[in-house]
Amino acid sequence: MNQKTRDEIALSIKDFSLPRYCEIPNVGLYLEQVVKYVSEYLAPLGNFSLTGSMISNYVKKKLVANPVKKQYYREQIAYLIFIAVAKSVLSMEDIRLLFDLQKNSYPPQVAYDYFCSELENVLGYVFGIKPELETVGEDNSQTKELLRSAIITVAHKVYLEKHLAALRREKELSLPENS
Repeated sequence: MNQKTRDEIALSIKDFSLPRYCEIPNVGLYLEQVVKYVSEYLAPLGNFSLTGSMISNYVKKKLVANPVKKQYYREQIAYLIFIAVAKSVLSMEDIRLLFDLQKNSYPPQVAYDYFCSELENVLGYVFGIKPELETVGEDNSQTKELLRSAIITVAHKVYLEKHLAALRREKELSLPENS
């Protein structure tokens, strides 16, 4: 893979950021609006899909609170963003366990904002945009350590998938037209 392609891959993640808790709409979004909202933020990461049926399933499994008059609010959307990212490397039962730990340790706003900052931090490091990982947060609890481990796994998965996709494109472009 040439350096130009590597630079393009790094640039694809350079400006990635998630909305902080207070920036998530709290006016009530319908199911398809939530799908669109979350999908747009996660698009730079690759295939982190979220569908209406998936959300309904998370509600059924009590990972996310029931919608109020078919609308989802800030806390529910924050949980859905986390689930959409974490499900690529964790089982639903492991996500539930992390939620239980979080609920006993931090309020949703603190936990979600930490998740956002740490994901952006780790992605920057893994993609070579930052020379080292920054310290995020003020304590070093087991909950934060487990969450950081999950985030590191997600970041490496995103990195690997983007590089493999670039290698596939390069291979396709190098094939003779008669193949």
